[in-house]
Amino acid sequence: MAHKKGGGQAKNLRDSKPKFLGVKVYGGQKVTPGTIIVRQRGTLYEPGKNVKVGVDHTIFAMQEGRVLFQTKRKVKFDGSQRRVKVVNVVDGVK
Repeated sequence: MAHKKGGGQAKNLRDSKPKFLGVKVYGGQKVTPGTIIVRQRGTLYEPGKNVKVGVDHTIFAMQEGRVLFQTKRKVKFDGSQRRVKVVNVVDGVK
């Protein structure tokens, strides 16, 4: 028997930092140019009017206005359809 306790390997003791993903500005709220609306991995939400997508799929406002979330049907290349969530920034939303 060993007289000393084995050091061993602790593989599961590390943790990654949180990424803080998700919707940052909700529908009807005012935004200014450059405001981050959604942080995401992949395009769960797609860009609409007055909105652009960053390299890491972050959706941000290009113009001042109010955020509007919509669902639209999108036709794929094989003819099938799917519903997509679209983020817009518009002026006159109540």
